[in-house]
Amino acid sequence: MKIRQKSEAEFIIVMASLMSLVALAIDALLPAIVDISKSIHVTDATNNQLFITMIFLGLGFGQLISGPLSDSFGRKPVIYCGFIVFAFASFICVFATSLEMMIVGRLLQGVGLSAPRTISIAMVRDRFSGNYMAKVMSFIVVIFLLVPVIAPAIGKLMLDTYGWRSIFYSQLIFGFFTMLWVWKRQPETLKIENRKKFKFSLFSDGIKEFFKHKDAVVFTFFSGLITGSFIVYLSASQLIFEEQYHLKEEFPYIFAALSISIGLATFLNGKLVVKLGMLKLISIFTVLFTVIPIIYLLFFFGEQNPNISILLIFFGLQFFSIGFLFGNTRALAMQPIGHIAGVGAAINGFISTIMAVPIATFIGSFINKTALPLFMGFFICGFISLLLLASLKLRKKNAIIKFT
Repeated sequence: MKIRQKSEAEFIIVMASLMSLVALAIDALLPAIVDISKSIHVTDATNNQLFITMIFLGLGFGQLISGPLSDSFGRKPVIYCGFIVFAFASFICVFATSLEMMIVGRLLQGVGLSAPRTISIAMVRDRFSGNYMAKVMSFIVVIFLLVPVIAPAIGKLMLDTYGWRSIFYSQLIFGFFTMLWVWKRQPETLKIENRKKFKFSLFSDGIKEFFKHKDAVVFTFFSGLITGSFIVYLSASQLIFEEQYHLKEEFPYIFAALSISIGLATFLNGKLVVKLGMLKLISIFTVLFTVIPIIYLLFFFGEQNPNISILLIFFGLQFFSIGFLFGNTRALAMQPIGHIAGVGAAINGFISTIMAVPIATFIGSFINKTALPLFMGFFICGFISLLLLASLKLRKKNAIIKFT
């Protein structure tokens, strides 16, 4: 039986739901980190950040498997296999009795979730290209970002009512219904004639092809820097708001409000990208992303944390910039490699994530008494991103001069 999707809007919602599994697995757990830590007898509070960074590490390595497999066997079967791994890993987390066991579970959760996360991007590239692909990605990310808005509040409610293990069960239920929706309503986007015969050289050939396209390489590294700086915030947000500002009860709502700033920017990006183009928007908001932390550092270097309202204004502006960078950098990285979308998405995701995890771990280790190291991290990542953009533009300018 041939599956037919009724509209492009449904496709966007399905892709957003697949990506949202990752956000739910991360953000819903944030209010419960302290409770989980106590339950499994974690003595050093800085180790709590491993609950977040390890799932990203799993996402990075898992993409190397799921991406190439989806180019050979189709997108949907690999998504189903990834969810099975995720479900198994979730039960490890539920029954964890030590930090090591929880780390294994979170790592495997990331490996499993790498399939829906990576393959949803490949499915978008299967159907769209250019600025319109960036527009579609923006609308997907807008819906996807609704999860970080509500997930911490849902996690807090479930934590208070049923305990932290119920959060993992809720992820499984959401994932099950998403898989059911994909099975019943989402057509396979990779046509049989476009599939590549599975062989171990598929990935090595894909790497060689990927690195032939300089734009894909530059924007992959760019994405890694931006993602890394944002993962620092994700992993340290609980420490900053609950322990530095003593806002344990308010934390889910603060997290939701800041997520809205990213969602608003991403929504506006979907409207503006077709008119202005991805590269122009990235250039503008990379400058903004770099300037905002400079202002923060000038005012608060060597000082204690500012008033919470001031901190939230700076965070809001920073995340507004990120909203214009997330989708566009990924779309520009994928643009020249549509013929190897699965492997390409895997390599892009792997490199950016493997870059992001050590960046987040290193910067996060300094966030003990103030949020200042986070803004130093924003500045460094933004400055290097500007250098990457400048090198790309210079290369293209030289190519034009050489051609003429």
